Amino acid sequence: MFAGIDEVDWASMEHAYGPAGDVPAMLRGLASADPAEREQALDGMYGAVHHQGDVYACTLASIPFLFELVVDPGIPDRGGIVELLTSIGGIDLDEDDEDEIDEDEIEGAANYAMAATAVTAGADVFFDLMADEDPGVRLCAPLALAALHDHPGRVLELLRERLPIEPDEEVRLALIEAAGRIALRHRLQAGPAAAWLSRLAGEGFPPGLRLAALAQLARCAPDALPGDVVRMVTGLLRQLRSIPARRSGAVPALDAQAGAAEAVAGYPDAAGEPPAEERVAPATLVGQLRALSDEEVPPAAAPWTADLLRTLHVGLDDRVAERTALLADQLRSADRRQRIDALRMSSGLIRTWRGSYEELVRLVGEQLATPDPRLADEASQVLEELFGLAAPAADALAARVAADPGAWVRDWPSGPPALGSAVKALAGLGDARAVPALTAALERPEVPHDMGFAIGCLGAAADPLAEVLRRRLGEVPLDERAHDRAGPLLTGLAALRAGEALPEVLRVLRGVPEYRGEWVRTAALRALGAFGPAARGAVPELRVLLRSPGATSATEVAKALWAVEGDAGAVLPVLIEGLRAERVHEVRSAVNALGGLGARAGVVAPRLRALLGHGELWLRVDAAIALWEVSGRSDASVPVLLAAWEQNRHARVRVAEGLARMGAAGAGSDAAYVLRAELASVRRHNAMDSGYGSHDTYEDEKLLALCRQALLWNTGKGPAT
Repeated sequence: MFAGIDEVDWASMEHAYGPAGDVPAMLRGLASADPAEREQALDGMYGAVHHQGDVYACTLASIPFLFELVVDPGIPDRGGIVELLTSIGGIDLDEDDEDEIDEDEIEGAANYAMAATAVTAGADVFFDLMADEDPGVRLCAPLALAALHDHPGRVLELLRERLPIEPDEEVRLALIEAAGRIALRHRLQAGPAAAWLSRLAGEGFPPGLRLAALAQLARCAPDALPGDVVRMVTGLLRQLRSIPARRSGAVPALDAQAGAAEAVAGYPDAAGEPPAEERVAPATLVGQLRALSDEEVPPAAAPWTADLLRTLHVGLDDRVAERTALLADQLRSADRRQRIDALRMSSGLIRTWRGSYEELVRLVGEQLATPDPRLADEASQVLEELFGLAAPAADALAARVAADPGAWVRDWPSGPPALGSAVKALAGLGDARAVPALTAALERPEVPHDMGFAIGCLGAAADPLAEVLRRRLGEVPLDERAHDRAGPLLTGLAALRAGEALPEVLRVLRGVPEYRGEWVRTAALRALGAFGPAARGAVPELRVLLRSPGATSATEVAKALWAVEGDAGAVLPVLIEGLRAERVHEVRSAVNALGGLGARAGVVAPRLRALLGHGELWLRVDAAIALWEVSGRSDASVPVLLAAWEQNRHARVRVAEGLARMGAAGAGSDAAYVLRAELASVRRHNAMDSGYGSHDTYEDEKLLALCRQALLWNTGKGPAT
C-alpha cells in the first residue's frame, strides 16, 4: 500500500493551510489501527486537503491512495473515505458556472474537472463495496455510485438487486436515496427510478422503507406522489412509533436468508404486486422481533425518521396544505424528538409559504404546556416570530408566561438582557397579559434591550407602564452606557406618546455624553416628536438646536419641531438643505420629513422629481412617495414605485404602503395587476433559500394587508390611510 507515495513532490504543493508536505502522514493516518488517529487524519483531509470543498493539486495527488484505502478490507472506517472521494469527485461545473469563472478561478475549475474525471474513472470499485462486510462502507457506496458513476442505468439496476438482500435498515434507506439522486441527475433514468420508488411506497413493504420511497418521490417526481400522501405518511409514522426500540438506539439487522424467505412468503404473485426480486422483508417481523429483550423502551420513531421527513417536506415544497397536515400529525406524536423537529419545520414552512395555519399554530401552542423545557422553549421561539399569526396560541402563551416568571427575561454572557420568547410572542399579539412580565422586567437593574419594541406592539394596552418608564429614564446615569440604558425606555415612551415624560426626555437630550451621543439624542428627539403638542415645552430648546445642531442631526430636530409645533416655515429651509447631504440615509430622512409636511412643502416638488432618477433604489421610492405627498399627483411616482417593486422584493412593503395611500390601484391599472399577483402568490415575498430575519413573516403579512387595502380602497369600500 501507498507505493510511490514518497515519490510525489508534496512539498511543492499547497493546501488550505500552506505546504502540503503533511499529506502523506494524513493518508497513512487513515490506515491506522488507532481510531483516534484515523479520525484526526480524516479531519485533516477535510480541513486542509479538501477545505470547504476546494480541490488543490495535493487533493488530486491523493486520489489514487484514497482508492487503495477503500478497497482494502483490513482498513477500518472506510465509509468515511468513500464519502471523502464522493465529495472530491462530485463537484459539477455546468455551463452557467463556467461562464461566471474569472481568470483567477481557472486553475481551481480545472482541478475540479480533473478530480471529477479521476474519481469517476475509478468508480467501478464502489460496485464491489455494495456487498462489503462493513455496514458503514455499504451505507456510503450507493450515494457514491449515484453521484459519480457514468452509467446510471447500471447503478439503478444494482440498487434494485441489492435491496432485497441488504440486511441493514439504514443501508436500505441509502439505496433508496441513491435512486432519488439518480433521478435528479439523469433525465433518462427519472422515469424508471420513479416507477421503482412508487412500487416501494406501496402496501406490503416495511414502513421505514415506504416512508423513504415517498420522501425520494417528493424530491424527484412529486407528480407521482399518491393523492393521499399525508394519510399514508401519518399512518407509516404511527407504525414506526409502535416498533419497540432498544436502549442502544441500534436497529437490529435482518438475517439475509430469513429476510428473503419472509419476502417471498409475504407477497403472493398477483397483478400489481412488486416483482419478486424487489420484495423486502419487513424489519419488524424477523430481526427485530427476535432481538427484543428486557432492554425494550417505550415506542419511538427511528433516528433516521427525522431526515426522511425533512426530505419529504423539501420535496412537497409549495404543497402547503399537505405539509401543514403532516406537521400537525407530527406535533401530536408521543415522540418528543419528532415534535421538536416538527416545530422547527413549522417555523420554516410558515416563514416561507402563505397559508392557513390556525390549527398548526394551536398545536405549536400546546407544546408550551409540556414539562419538557426544550420543547416549550422551541415552541415559544416559533411563536415569537409569528406576531399576529400566533393568535390561536394566545391563551397557551399567557398561561406559559404566568407559570414561568424565571423565563420573562433572558440574560446573555455578553450583551444586554432580552425579553423571553414567550413574553415577546404574547406582546407581539398586543395582549395585555404580557404587561405584568414587562412591569417586572422594567424593575431589573438593566432593562431588556427589546423592551421598547414590545411596548410598541402592545400599544394602548401598555399605558400602565408609562409611569415606571418615566421613572427609570430619570434614573439613567448619563455616562458612556446611556445609549444602552436609555434607548429602550425612550422607544417605549415614544410608542405610548407619554408626554408627561417630557422633563425626563429633555434631561437626556441636554446631558447625554458624546460617546454614542447622536444615537441617544435621535431617540430623544423621536420621543418628543411622538409626544406631539404635549411636548410644547421643548419648543425653545428645539429651536436653539435647529439653529446650531452640532452633533445632532438637523433633520431629526426639524422633524421633532414640526411634530410638536407645526411651523412649516421654521423647518422647511433645514429640510431642503438636508437634500444636499452627502450620505444617502440623511437625504432619505429629509425626503421623508418633507413628505410629512404635505402641500406646505410643495416648493420642493421639482427637487423630489429629480431624485426619481437617483441611483439608490430606496431613495427613489421615498422620493416618489414624498412627491405625491407634497404635490397630490401620482403620475410620475407610480412608474418609479412599480419599477422598484420588480427590482427589489424587499421594497414591496414600502411601495404597497405608498400605492395604498395614493389610491393608485384602480381597476385595470398596472398597480392593481402587481398587487393582485402578489396576493395570488403562495410564496412569501421575502422568503430566502438560506437565512432569514426574525420579522420576515410580520413584514410579509403586512404586505398582504397593504395590498388588500389598496385594492379595497379603489372599490370604494374603504379609505386610504
